[in-house]
Amino acid sequence: MNKNLFTYKKSGVDINAADKFVKFISNISPKKKGKKKLNNIGGFGSITDLPKNINNPKIVACTDGVGTKIEIANLLKKYDTIGIDLVAMSVNDLIIQGAKPLFFLDYISINKIDLKKLKSLIKGIIKGCKISDCDLVGGETAEMPGTYEKGKFDIAGFAVGIVSKENLLNGVKIRKNNLILAVPSSGLHSNGYSLIRHLIKKKKINIKKNLFLKKELIKPTKIYVKEVLNLINNKIINGCANITGGGLVDNIRRIIPNNYCAEIDLAKIKTMKIFKWLKNNKISDYEMIKTFNCGVGFCLIIDAKNLKKVRKFFSKQYKPYVIGKILDGSKKIKLNDKIRWS
Repeated sequence: MNKNLFTYKKSGVDINAADKFVKFISNISPKKKGKKKLNNIGGFGSITDLPKNINNPKIVACTDGVGTKIEIANLLKKYDTIGIDLVAMSVNDLIIQGAKPLFFLDYISINKIDLKKLKSLIKGIIKGCKISDCDLVGGETAEMPGTYEKGKFDIAGFAVGIVSKENLLNGVKIRKNNLILAVPSSGLHSNGYSLIRHLIKKKKINIKKNLFLKKELIKPTKIYVKEVLNLINNKIINGCANITGGGLVDNIRRIIPNNYCAEIDLAKIKTMKIFKWLKNNKISDYEMIKTFNCGVGFCLIIDAKNLKKVRKFFSKQYKPYVIGKILDGSKKIKLNDKIRWS
């Protein structure tokens, strides 16, 4: 071959490496027992079966990323957990409408294909899909030299789910005197990392040598799909909210119908060590509540009579507890008292 000829590989794009990655994904993707697997990975489009016996089905779609938590993963060279995060951020939004996740697609853009890094990442994505009981049906891996610095990358996810009109959660079931329950988070989940990284930089903290931060900052987001779908199928949930960017205030406000107010007692929130650490590093109460989940990863709105039934569907670590109730009002949300950080 003439060495003076221009090639795609010389420009920084290695199609052979991309093909090896696609083959790897295809080989490790779960094979469903008793079903002929549709060969989606590597195709032009993805095909999936629709569940049967769903009356008046509605399709729900969500997309999200993991923000600058990617920079922590790069620093610690641990990528499987952000794969779980990527799935969690979309499927936890799907169930807000009552939808069961059907399938998931990922988008990975990277400076240069690093098979070791990408294999670890995709293993996490597949694990997240398994927890959510949905299929990874495809995606896109874009090698983009010149757009990303060496070693840098970004990821996005897209999930589609299905729900019957009867089980759709759209706010109409929420009533006065409904209870608001907090479901514990696994930690930071995937929000507020730009603030955390800013703090770490200003404080000159080496997280590689700080065992507490090293563990907490890379913990994967809790996926609430199984528990919430059980509540929906048993018709003991009226509404729910995924507590992500914007914290309790912004996310609960989004699901409260007009002329109702979610009154929350912040003193009842059972926060965690990582949030106490952040609060003790000169972050105000307002900024904490606005930026982080503060220990509340998900909220449920239920009839008071169903409290015991609801709690039975959750493990001890994620057992829901009451933090407020729905009242008449036009404000949509009212916060009382303060979180006990100490």
